[in-house]
Amino acid sequence: MNHEFTQRLIPIMEANNIDAMMVAPSAEMEFLAGFNVYLDERFQALVITAKGESFYLCNILSKDEVEEGGKGAFPIYTWTDNQDFVDVADAILGQYGLKGGRMGVNSTVRAFNLIPVAKRTGIEFVDGKPWLEEIRMIKTPEEMENLRIASQITDDIFPKILSFIRPGLKEIDIRAEMERLFALEGVRLAGDIVASGPNSALPHYFGNQREIQKQDVIVLDYGCSYQGMFSDVTRTVFVGGVTPEQEKVYDIVRRANRAARGQVAEGAYIPHIDQAARGVIEAEGYGQYFTTRLGHGIGYITHEQPEIKASNQRKLEKGMAFSIEPGIYMAGKFGIRIEDIMMVGENGVEQLNKTTHELVVL
Repeated sequence: MNHEFTQRLIPIMEANNIDAMMVAPSAEMEFLAGFNVYLDERFQALVITAKGESFYLCNILSKDEVEEGGKGAFPIYTWTDNQDFVDVADAILGQYGLKGGRMGVNSTVRAFNLIPVAKRTGIEFVDGKPWLEEIRMIKTPEEMENLRIASQITDDIFPKILSFIRPGLKEIDIRAEMERLFALEGVRLAGDIVASGPNSALPHYFGNQREIQKQDVIVLDYGCSYQGMFSDVTRTVFVGGVTPEQEKVYDIVRRANRAARGQVAEGAYIPHIDQAARGVIEAEGYGQYFTTRLGHGIGYITHEQPEIKASNQRKLEKGMAFSIEPGIYMAGKFGIRIEDIMMVGENGVEQLNKTTHELVVL
C-alpha cells in the first residue's frame, strides 16, 4: 500500500463525510495499492476506511494475484461462483461498520455490481473520482523525473516513426511500429491514435484500417508508460506535400499552442491559458472547429486532473503536469493537432516534449 496516498485520502474523506472509499481494479488502484489485477464482471474492490483500515473483496479466482500484489497489507475476503457475492459483501461491510453509511467509488466500480450491494446494505455510494484525482495531482520529485523520462523516450522514437511512414501502409501498420519501437526501449505504447486523411478531423479517432495516400495528412498521438508515469504527444505530419489551406491551419494551431504555453506559470489561472489558445484560433475564423478542451492532466493515467479548460477555475500549482493541445478539426476534410506536456517543476515551468513544431513533409 502507498501509505502516503492513503494518508492524503483520509482527511478528504473526513471533510466530505465519507466513511470509506471503494476502488476497483484500475490505474487508481495501482497508485494506491501498488498493484493491479484483471477486472471482469465479478465484483472486486479495495476498500479504505476513514479510520485507516483497508480490506479487499474479490472472487476466489483473483485471491492469489491480490495476495501477491498486496503483500499482506490488508485482509482478503472471498467467495466462489456458487455463492452470491452480495451476501459476502453485506457481511464484511457490516463487520467494518459501513452499512448505512456513505462510500466513495472510483471510476471502474460497475453499476450492475454496486446497485444490489447498495440495496442490501443501505450504503449511499457517491462519486469519489475527483478525490482520488486530487491526491495524485501534485507530483512528487520522483514522479516528475519519471514524467521527464517518459517524454524523452517518446521524443526519441519520433524520427524513427517518420522514417517508417510511406504511402500504401495502413494506419494500424504505423501503430504497430510505434509499439515495436517502444518495446525496444523497455516500455509500452499508451494512448495511441494514428488518424490519416479525413480521419484526422476526428479528435479521438478509433479506427485503424485506412491506407496512407501519396498526399496525406496524419495525426500521430501517442505516448508510453515509464515507472507508472505516462507521456503523451501529438504531431501532425504530411505525406507527399501540403495544401495552402493545410499549411495555413497548421500555422494557426502552432501559434495557438505557443500562446497557451506562454501563459503557463505557477499561480496561472487555468481559464486564461485556455483562452490564450482559443483566442488565436477564433481570431482566424476557425473557432467553431476547435471543439475540445485545451488540455488534460497526466501522471498515473493519461487523462487526469487538472483539466485545462475554461470551466476549471483553479490556478496552477507546483507539481502539476498537463497537456497543451489546441486543434482544428474540419469534418470530412482534415484536422491538425499539436500537443505538448507541460509541468510546473521544482525550478519553474518545463516543456517535457522537445519534438519539433516545424511543419514536416515526408
